[in-house]
Amino acid sequence: MRIAAVVEYCGLAYAGWQRQDGAPTVQGMVEGALSAVADHPVTVHCAGRTDAGVHALHQVIHFDTEAERPPRGWMLGCNVHLPPDISLLWAGLPGEDFHARYSATGRSYRYVILNRSARPGLLRGRVAWECRPLDERRMAEAGAFLVGRHDFSAFRARECQAKSPVREVRRLEVRRSSDMIILDIEADGFLHHMVRNIAGVLMAAGMGKAPPEWAREVLESRDRAAGGVTAPAEGLYLAGITYPPRFGIPGPQAPVL
Repeated sequence: MRIAAVVEYCGLAYAGWQRQDGAPTVQGMVEGALSAVADHPVTVHCAGRTDAGVHALHQVIHFDTEAERPPRGWMLGCNVHLPPDISLLWAGLPGEDFHARYSATGRSYRYVILNRSARPGLLRGRVAWECRPLDERRMAEAGAFLVGRHDFSAFRARECQAKSPVREVRRLEVRRSSDMIILDIEADGFLHHMVRNIAGVLMAAGMGKAPPEWAREVLESRDRAAGGVTAPAEGLYLAGITYPPRFGIPGPQAPVL
């Protein structure tokens, strides 16, 4: 049978989601825990692979198994075998036609910037840090140019393997909460480093290095070299995956950050 699950994790200790030889990964940890519960090797498929140092509030996975366990048994049993920085939040039976990646209709990311002169202590590795003042209104103005269906070639990593650079950004919001600037972005899909590259452009606008209209110029250039600095991984969270209701996958809860 096919099992779906929702996973949250802190990415600090891992070389990203995808299994790699000789390096700890989130996929490797989750597969090991599920295999212990199933009593046979389990291969996991995820909604979106995250890079080293990137966190997830609502990663969705699926796997096939011959083992019969109640959904709550998969969740509790898996968490017994997982390290403290990874947790299975939910498990269920979505149907045999469900696929964590290809059944998704939308994805959202959150990028969190600590904007103060002192570097982070308690939140080190969980937020990006910018000591220079950022104007969140200029950042929001810049982000508005990126909403809609566009060719995001200027915001994709050079090693990105996606067949098409066209994506639809459905929502892009920037707000400040005390010393935190929070960027929320939702799209039908994302290119490699797309959110971090967008964050880099918005931060340049926010600190006055470029006018907000520069975001549109970068977008229209379709040239990664025109796009400025890639923001660090530490502030990035996979915030949620959406699916058609028939699969019964719970939506993301309100994130802590």
